[in-house]
Amino acid sequence: MASPDSYRAPKGTQDVFGPESTRWEALLATFADTVESAGYGLIQSPMFEDIAVFRRLGEETDVVTKEMYDFVDKGDRHIALRPEGTASVARAFAQHRPVTPWKTWYATPAFRYESPQSGRLRQHHQVGIEAMGSADPDLDVEVIALGHDYVRRLGLQRFVLLVNSMGDADDRRRYVERLRGWLTERAGDLAPEDRPKLDTNPMRVLDSKRPATQEVVRDAPKITDDLSDEAAARFERVTGGLGALGIDFQLEPRLVRGLDYYRHTTFELQSEAIEASQSTILGGGRYDGLVEDMGGPVTPGIGFGSGIERVLLACDAEGVFAAPETTLDVFVVDVTGGDAARDLTAELRRAGFRADRSFDARSMRAQMKAADRSGARLALIVGDQERADGTVGVRSLHDAERTQVVVPAEKIVDHLREELR
Repeated sequence: MASPDSYRAPKGTQDVFGPESTRWEALLATFADTVESAGYGLIQSPMFEDIAVFRRLGEETDVVTKEMYDFVDKGDRHIALRPEGTASVARAFAQHRPVTPWKTWYATPAFRYESPQSGRLRQHHQVGIEAMGSADPDLDVEVIALGHDYVRRLGLQRFVLLVNSMGDADDRRRYVERLRGWLTERAGDLAPEDRPKLDTNPMRVLDSKRPATQEVVRDAPKITDDLSDEAAARFERVTGGLGALGIDFQLEPRLVRGLDYYRHTTFELQSEAIEASQSTILGGGRYDGLVEDMGGPVTPGIGFGSGIERVLLACDAEGVFAAPETTLDVFVVDVTGGDAARDLTAELRRAGFRADRSFDARSMRAQMKAADRSGARLALIVGDQERADGTVGVRSLHDAERTQVVVPAEKIVDHLREELR
């Protein structure tokens, strides 16, 4: 027999339903409107992939070594649930070779086996964009600006944009060796958990949230000190573009990505309204080697991802982007058996109105209470007299002093268009 816990949401997951789910709908609509205005189209890719797709994220990363949900399916295939959005989009590009520049957006659940925390669940949700096929630094500016515009449209104000450049492949190699040597001299001061990274990928030490390591890396060499002239000019074009668009930013030399395919621009939006460990609400960068790692042609790319749960935490902290109020137009009250409510709600919905009704032959009093709770502006009432006369009573649910009017049933659509315009 199943235990009671078998019928509860698994640890690290949640159920989202109304009215909170209406806020999710509004967020997705805001994001889609923002990025589609710049030519980005929706992609729907599989929730699971061959594990090799996500191993391209880097064998030494926590998401691959510790956090990925993976399993062998009934066909003896090693499968993994999606831990983030970019890898699947890169795989889709490598497989289908769309016309470039290819600009796409996604909204997806993502899965990571880690200790659940505020704003980061084992199943969390992301929105993001990817732009592939162009190395133009102006595309970097566009991607960053779209992320900035998105959070501003949600009403967020207390955030900071951090930007950095990782240079080209040669710049990166020079910096890694310089950083490894510098950190090795101070290895004894690093948190013990971070010391093994010196051999595998010293740049991941810069991402550590452990206080001892943070104290050490505060004075670490900056990757921007190792940029070639070409990479430095490219980064200047990016920062100049952000300035031209009136987007405030801060240079953050420790903002790096540990994966080999990342190049040039990296960026994050960090909320100043929520605790520091959860403050990143949007992050991205240029990944000019990823598609090639997936078996595709050499293809530059840039994008960002943003966690929905964490963005909504920031909205709550700033007191913005509340759940929209219910937007029903009418609630049909029918005490003649339900036929009128059935037919009238269908007619009104087809005419473009938001309409609801009660079920189970409830009393007039119970139906009117349901109408009041629904948030609808008007109640349409059908009693025995209205049914006999072929009319509908129209009563305001927001203004008790307004007199109920009677409208011929065949004219109710026209009447509502006038009443609710």
